[in-house]
Amino acid sequence: MAAVTIRKLSDEAHRALKVGAAQNNRSAEAEMRAVLEAAVRPEDRLRLGTALSEMSRRIGLANADVEALEHARDTGRAEAMRFE
Repeated sequence: MAAVTIRKLSDEAHRALKVGAAQNNRSAEAEMRAVLEAAVRPEDRLRLGTALSEMSRRIGLANADVEALEHARDTGRAEAMRFE
């Protein structure tokens, strides 16, 4: 796991984090982790895999369709374009 040092944090922000930690029954460090996680990974964020899966189900795409697309895909080596 990564470790982060935050420099020049205002006294007000530090105090607010400590108050939030006390209200949530956790350490100041755990509160900072929770605040950062919520900021960068909100609950309502778009999860691409979930969205694609739901879209596939909605249009009726089955595993056999995906396998057919994989078999039809050109796996040959691409030729570079020539501009002469």
